[in-house]
Amino acid sequence: MHSTRLRTNEVAVTLPEEGDASLFFVGKIRTPWKSRADTPRQGSESGPLCTLEISEPWAVALKGVEAYSQLEVLYWLHQSPRDIVLLSPADDGEIHGAFSLRAPVRPNPIGTSIVKVERVSGNSIVVRGLDCLDGTPLLDIKPDRSLSKPLAPVRKRFSIPAV
Repeated sequence: MHSTRLRTNEVAVTLPEEGDASLFFVGKIRTPWKSRADTPRQGSESGPLCTLEISEPWAVALKGVEAYSQLEVLYWLHQSPRDIVLLSPADDGEIHGAFSLRAPVRPNPIGTSIVKVERVSGNSIVVRGLDCLDGTPLLDIKPDRSLSKPLAPVRKRFSIPAV
């Protein structure tokens, strides 16, 4: 749903009748990885070139993105199980809740990576730093928030005063 009132120079598009997972996929991600086993556990700024391919009608939203050296990319981990909420990532019997891990196995498999922008060309952004399969659905792109706002401070341990 979008606002009926647009401000100067704003553009609205007609939304598809139905969304994917109640979201709209704005494009696809092209990476060298075809299987989960080959995909790195963590993206690296020195990793291979990957491409964010933006679909119409979303391509116009790329205006100004070339001004940023880093972006936050959100994507739908479409091959990840959604029903596992307690898991053992190291397969050592130690159990963790899905919300305490950055693992792709989660109720809403949304992945996020901070990537280094190499270049913007047409409807594509070439980046380094991704860790997802080729063809992964792209949810959103944002300027890296840590460039404009300091990271949250480390939380102090809570202690109960002696009585």
